[in-house]
Amino acid sequence: MSNPFGTVPAEAILDGRATDAYFERTRATLEHAGKNPRVVAEVTADQFPTGEFEVLAGVEDLATLLEGRDVDVDAIPEGRLFDGGPVARIEGRYLEFAELETSLLGFLSQASGFATAALEARLAAPDSLVLSFGARHVHPSIASVVERSALLAGLDGFSHVAAGEIIGREAGGTMPHALLLCFGEGEQAAAFRAFDEAVPEDTPRIALCDTFWDEKSETLLAAETLDDLDGVRLDTTGSRRGDFRHIVREVRWELDARGYEDVDVFCSGGLGPEELRELRDVADGFGVGSAVTAADPVDFALDIVAVEGEPVAKRGKLSGTKEVYRTADGGHHVGLAGRDGPADAETLLEPLIRDGEVVREFDLEAASERCLADAEAVGFGGAD
Repeated sequence: MSNPFGTVPAEAILDGRATDAYFERTRATLEHAGKNPRVVAEVTADQFPTGEFEVLAGVEDLATLLEGRDVDVDAIPEGRLFDGGPVARIEGRYLEFAELETSLLGFLSQASGFATAALEARLAAPDSLVLSFGARHVHPSIASVVERSALLAGLDGFSHVAAGEIIGREAGGTMPHALLLCFGEGEQAAAFRAFDEAVPEDTPRIALCDTFWDEKSETLLAAETLDDLDGVRLDTTGSRRGDFRHIVREVRWELDARGYEDVDVFCSGGLGPEELRELRDVADGFGVGSAVTAADPVDFALDIVAVEGEPVAKRGKLSGTKEVYRTADGGHHVGLAGRDGPADAETLLEPLIRDGEVVREFDLEAASERCLADAEAVGFGGAD
């Protein structure tokens, strides 16, 4: 069986079969009528700025999807923040890209949602190690989308091995509760020693310390067992957690009291921005999962705004080709293309495809730097 998990194959996406049925009906109708106008279509979430910025991700997939089509495409650089107006603009004969609308919106919508949520987590604990642990909450076929979006937003690492192979980054991780359970209660020290002996030297020695006993007891056992212990992870389920901040402080205290000041405390398990803000001064690092993967996709739409050079739009949308601008004070502005923009503002839409050829290079690290710089410039999330 060539596709055992029932996922849509890449070739179906590229050739336009990963689409809504009404686009096939539209093609048939336009071809029957002999119509295929030259249009401008824009991808937008909000027509005007709302004060709520989001992170743009998925642009590389958009470029791959439209490469080779007889279109010109402009897009905001991946990692930049936007607030109203177009994030991408396609110019060409409509039937060059009609069936691709469903996929291109999916590429942008979900990745941007993940990246925006990851940025909220990143800024909630800006000086802490923050890792993406959310791949288990999504279909395995899009795990790399989650992890790439998390890195784009500035998270420090991720856990999914296959995603790392796609992204070109090594996944991280140490031990689950299952390892301790396989050894059994009272044998935690044996599990810690076996782990230390089995994994590569460059793997951090992070002991999971809340499986059978309380966090303090298992933490001290790990510290006494492993001479090269780098840290402990507390992943206590919410039903048994109580005052998690107090638990973390107690663990830190007991480590310090016994001379283990260099052992870090890492927290995970259902944590989001609120919890990270509460714990960032007492913990050294965090793993976030559902806080990223449960993010709503950004509600992008693709709308024709000009036909054969004439402004047009459906009701509720703004006609005419547009530009979006960033001003020095971090403001986001939308205006008609060809008109003067705000004074001393930069235009955000940049060439992505010209005559079907991709004219932009993609660099994940550069996109992450753009994201964090833009977040500061626009005051994303407010002051923490």
